[in-house]
Amino acid sequence: MSVTAEKKTEIIESNARAKGDTGSPEVQVAILTERIRNLTEHFKGHHKDNHSRRGLLMMVNKRRTLLAYLKKKDVERYNSLIQKLGLRK
Repeated sequence: MSVTAEKKTEIIESNARAKGDTGSPEVQVAILTERIRNLTEHFKGHHKDNHSRRGLLMMVNKRRTLLAYLKKKDVERYNSLIQKLGLRK
């Protein structure tokens, strides 16, 4: 269910604004998106796992607030991130 270290470094490198950047909203949203996708796959086989479902909802809300912040700060970065990650917004 969690993201492996190799996958996480790959996500960070592909979304970082500068070398060593791990705290930008783009990186945080990309990591959360990967974790959300993994949990969504998990729920296809474990539909009664309500404890993990709560964590999923918290991650979705965190991603939504980060995206709202990014949209407020810089619309171009927001649009490029949405396009890159394949999100619906």
